[in-house]
This record gives sequence, C-alpha cells and structure tokens, in this order.
Amino acid sequence: MKILLIAGGWSSEREISLIGARGMQAALEQRGHSVTFFDLLDQFDHLLECAQTHDFALINLHGAPGEDGLVQAMLERVHCPYQGSGPAGSFLALNKAAAKQIFRQAGLPTADWVLLTRRPDADWEPPFGWPVFAKSNTGGSSLHLGRAANREELAPILDEIFNAGECAIIEPQLTGREVTCGVLGEEALAPILIEPVAGEFFDFTSKYAKGGARELCPAPLPDEVTADVRRIALAAHKALGLAGYSRADFILGADNSLHLLEVNTLPGMTPTSLVPQEAAVAGLDFGQLLERLIELGLQRHAGTARAR
Repeated sequence: MKILLIAGGWSSEREISLIGARGMQAALEQRGHSVTFFDLLDQFDHLLECAQTHDFALINLHGAPGEDGLVQAMLERVHCPYQGSGPAGSFLALNKAAAKQIFRQAGLPTADWVLLTRRPDADWEPPFGWPVFAKSNTGGSSLHLGRAANREELAPILDEIFNAGECAIIEPQLTGREVTCGVLGEEALAPILIEPVAGEFFDFTSKYAKGGARELCPAPLPDEVTADVRRIALAAHKALGLAGYSRADFILGADNSLHLLEVNTLPGMTPTSLVPQEAAVAGLDFGQLLERLIELGLQRHAGTARAR
C-alpha cells in the first residue's frame, strides 16, 4: 500500500512527532508498504495534491495542526482515507475545557476546572483553592504544565502558557496515581499504571527521559478498578465521537476513585509508547498495530463513502 506519513508540523510537540514517525516508517516498510515521509512544516501547501496520489494517510501529529482536526478535514476533501477520528471529534478532544464539559454531560468523573483565556488580575484566586495544576488548554506531551501552591507560583506558569499564545486550564491537584487506557476499535485495552521516577508527576521529563517513569502494563490493579478504567475510557471515546483509537488519562485516588483528565486522539506512536504497549498485551506487535489502524481507517472511509 502507498502510504502518506504526515508528521512534524509546527506545534511545540514537533520533535516528538518526528521521532515517532521515523519509527512508524521503518515498521511499515518492513511490512512491505511504500511510505512517503511528509513533513507538514515545509510541505503544507502541497498536502492535498500529495494525498491524492496515495492510498492512505497515516497522521502522526501532536498538537495543532493535526490533533485539531484540520488535516483530517483537508484529507476528507480529496477523499483520502486516514486513521483515527474525524475533524469534529479531534477538535473537541484537543480542547480540554470543551472535552470536560462533554465528560460531565456524559456522567463521567472529571475534576473541576477553570478556563483562563487571558492573564487574570493579580488578586485572582481559583474557586477550589490551592494547590492547582495549570496547563495549556490545547497542548500535550506535558509541555507548559506546572503545579502551583499559591498565586506567586502560578504567575510564571501562566506567563509561559500565554507567551506561547495559548489559553490555560486550571484544575485542583488530585492526589493519586496516574493510569492510562487506550481504545482500539470498539475495545478498551489493558490499562497502564504510571509511576514517575524523575519527578513528582508525569511531566515532560518523566514522559520522555530514559528511566523517567515506570510503566506497568497491564496495570497491577484490582479487577473492579481495571474494569472501571476500561469502561470510562471507552465511554469517553464514544462521548467525544471518536473513531479508530484513542488514549484516556486518569488519576486513581487512594480510595480507588477515578478522575478522567483528558483523551488523546493521536497518542504517542513509538514501539515503546503507551498504546503500543497495551496493544502488545492484546497480541499485536508494533507493525500489526499500525496495520490495524489502517484497516479501521479504511473501514470508516468506506462507510463514509457509502453515506454520501
């Protein structure tokens, strides 16, 4: 199959995207596919004409463009099939404040929050008290993320977010362990328990530094907790109108309570990333996982074509 592998882009997560895409290219070529590596940063103006000469587009973009649904909407204009969710679901999931509204409407547990679209006044205080976590409302890879115990500590975190041209979402600190759970097709995969080694929480260093975190898959959790994680991950996937695959992130409290943090529509895709680890437990190696995503994307495209 002739595959257009779209990566890079110009978000703050560009380098992570490129690293993952090189591994994807190698795995696909080993399985006999012809792969065109397409860096969106330099080639954006040629996306549509290039997509028309390929059988399938595999998107490995993080942040915007990519997770915001723009590339997916463009590919649909030229009827080029791609993996994962469509434009609407992608856009809703990327915007954390919008997604949390949808989670609440669906009865899914998520922490309280405040969306700040501009720098607050100097005397602003969060309605749920301190400490809080502040992060970019549409960012990922744990970039522009920080913990603040008071207004003084919050100020530089907000400066970093707003100086990057982004909005901030503020949430109360939740005490517990981090759990993540992927969805593939219509099935939730085995969850992963994440134990940061390089920091107090799963920040950028913990996520990408060698030995930065222990990722226990399948998560050593009671059966009923595992079942709840999988149920909520699949329910969040459906509530956002997603397709193909996704990854939901949680905080698991000491009392086994769960709070849904966010859902990723284009999760990390290296052989050692979280969703590939979960897929391996289900019996799919990295190349097989990529081909399963292609298969699901082709099925979705065929269904959309029949509906036109």
